[in-house]
Amino acid sequence: MKSKSSFHALNFWIQILKAPASIMNFNFDKSICFFGLKLLILSPLYGGQGQKTPNMIVIMCDDLGYADVGFNGCKDIPTPNIDSIAEHGVRCTNGYVAYAVCGPSRAGFITARYPQRFGFERNPQYQPKDPDMGLTRDEKTIAELLRPAGYHSGIIGKWHLGAHIPTSHPMKRGFDEFYGHLGGGHTYFPEKLTIKRSQDAEGESDSYRTWLLKGYEPVTPRKYITDDFSDEAVAFVQRNRDYPFFLFLSYNAPHTPLEASEKYLNRFPKIVDKKRKTYAAMVSAVDDGVGRVLSELRKYGLEENTIVAFLSDNGGITTKNASSNFPLRGNKGDVWEGGFRVPFAIQWKATLPPGLAYDHPVSSLDLGSTIVSLAGAKVSEDKPLDGVNLIPFLTGENKEMPHKAIYLRQFDRNRFAVRKGNYKVVTVWKGAKPQLYDLDKDIGEKNDLADLKPDRVAEIEALRKKWNTELMEPTFLGLIHRKNHGKKKK
Repeated sequence: MKSKSSFHALNFWIQILKAPASIMNFNFDKSICFFGLKLLILSPLYGGQGQKTPNMIVIMCDDLGYADVGFNGCKDIPTPNIDSIAEHGVRCTNGYVAYAVCGPSRAGFITARYPQRFGFERNPQYQPKDPDMGLTRDEKTIAELLRPAGYHSGIIGKWHLGAHIPTSHPMKRGFDEFYGHLGGGHTYFPEKLTIKRSQDAEGESDSYRTWLLKGYEPVTPRKYITDDFSDEAVAFVQRNRDYPFFLFLSYNAPHTPLEASEKYLNRFPKIVDKKRKTYAAMVSAVDDGVGRVLSELRKYGLEENTIVAFLSDNGGITTKNASSNFPLRGNKGDVWEGGFRVPFAIQWKATLPPGLAYDHPVSSLDLGSTIVSLAGAKVSEDKPLDGVNLIPFLTGENKEMPHKAIYLRQFDRNRFAVRKGNYKVVTVWKGAKPQLYDLDKDIGEKNDLADLKPDRVAEIEALRKKWNTELMEPTFLGLIHRKNHGKKKK
């Protein structure tokens, strides 16, 4: 196992040195070469089943509804592979993300910090010439934190944290591998990918039709994109199995456009609604991919020591993709539960108890914080992580709640949501009286208790005001500020 690890590291270094000069001149990153040498040195200390620190795979869907997986009660879309993560691990019944739309949610996950702290509070425009349209370079990604600890990091699928290749490309932000698209969404069929270079796309609509990038190079379109991402994820596990890795498998499904191949559509002959049928087919394709990744982990004896987490980047946008957030109120973009409470499950067979339902609120910010903590990676004291290491909480070693509160601010809409324990305070417009809900008894947020419990409102409002003083205003204009946003080209 050690000799294989050394071989992979040596081969990595050789490939870097053999890279074409044109690529090296434009994209060369000294830290990647440093990582290749580091693997050569560290690989005998790690390797496969004898590895001490765990691998981590985070599988994130895009706009998946809260009720659209089996472990949350879905009946018309079988998700056996996704459900197996909950069956062999922990189902987090109160799992939240950092924001209610894609870009800021992913910025929060990738840094383990609330995105409002560093001005990422809008969906970024697709601007390949703007180095400031996306994740600020003042923040470190999980991959950047893990690299000094000997981890090899990859992202497959959607990025959406900046399209300026020289500064915002994932491999400029700590990742060692990238296969995917830089924008906020993508069409699914290869024949529709008609723009070769990502930097030639003019705006969001064009970005959906770019070729995928493998590293920095565009790749000839190959197959239905969800299957393509699953292929790459399996290959990533295979080639990186001998040293610690972090993989962000970032599916763009089931985000619009609603597109599915006949293979998956044929699985749902009883669903009459065309939108729901296509949506179901897209989710089923993801489930197949999850199953293939889990199988690959078992094949190489990695399943016991690999943390696998599954979640969505925000709630379903029910009116557009026929998703379901039942029994939650609201949709993607809302401060209601349907906006940022998501399907959330995590397994680590060597450590976590199987089949547990964990009811205290947890956050997507915790996933990065967990692996960073377990890896012993160093975090800057002036930019502490907002997430926590979830493992002591999920095993029962720590009986406290992981978080004093869960926060959400929407700057442009002047809306807030703060959850403390089972109570949640919501402010939905400027100057309006805060609303209070007991989520244990009223998951659908129907009964406002603010007049009955003014002390509770005051307590949570004090937390909100204090948190708000720690934030900054957005640093870039969002997609909603484009005049042609949402309009089709003639």
